[in-house]
Amino acid sequence: MQRLFLFLYKYRALLTFLFLEILCIWLIVQNNTYQSAKYFNSSNRISANLLSTSGGISDYFNLAEVNQKLSAENALLKEQIEQFNQSLYNLNVRQNRDSDLMNRYEFISAKVINNSTRRFDNYITVNKGAKYGIEPGMAVVDGNGVVGKVKNVSANFSVITSVLHGNALISSKLKRTGDLCTASWDGVDPQFATLLYLPRHVEMQVGDTVVTSGYNAVFPEDIPVGIIESFEISDEALFHEVKIKLATDLNSLSYVYLIKNNSKIEQDSVESITID
Repeated sequence: MQRLFLFLYKYRALLTFLFLEILCIWLIVQNNTYQSAKYFNSSNRISANLLSTSGGISDYFNLAEVNQKLSAENALLKEQIEQFNQSLYNLNVRQNRDSDLMNRYEFISAKVINNSTRRFDNYITVNKGAKYGIEPGMAVVDGNGVVGKVKNVSANFSVITSVLHGNALISSKLKRTGDLCTASWDGVDPQFATLLYLPRHVEMQVGDTVVTSGYNAVFPEDIPVGIIESFEISDEALFHEVKIKLATDLNSLSYVYLIKNNSKIEQDSVESITID
């Protein structure tokens, strides 16, 4: 307490001056309309800037949480779109409501925590595993198109075979004509792949969209695979040589959606019995 009194006594002149200055400013603001308006406008502007800066900093540190919420919402929307497409099929073709078809696919969002694109066999790791219902063989997509297929699963993580893998084959078709083909990566450029088994009689165009065929139990139908970049065929060849630009940029993956086909076990079982 003695130190406080000594401090006040030592700087009594300065403190008195500051007190009188503040009092004068307050009297001027209180008794003059122009100065009062300027003061309040300035204080409001400063407060708004401080709040805006504080809000921006807070939003920045909450981006991860916001992205997770958006990813989960997108997964739900994709599932609802798939159910809506199935309901249209029921209405237009079958004229009855088939709940099994309506609930055939489930979408689960996950964050990419590891990704390679420069090897010949590339893999992706995500932060969800068996605890979240992830199983080997599930399809993986993002907001733009096909990403790959789940290979191995632990309780909390999954490793995905990327479309940029030497053994990855995606059953596909030309969206415009419906002709079937297979998309495969040639191990060169991570933005491009090739189309196999497109017969020479197929009339295609640069810019044609390639989508999944739906002719397996992994990917739903009409998921974008890529866009035809170029094609050619020699006189003796049976199939076109086609280069496509992949729909998904694998170099910039952040969140993906893992697709569970609730009919996969039954489909695989009946097909294996029939083929054997």
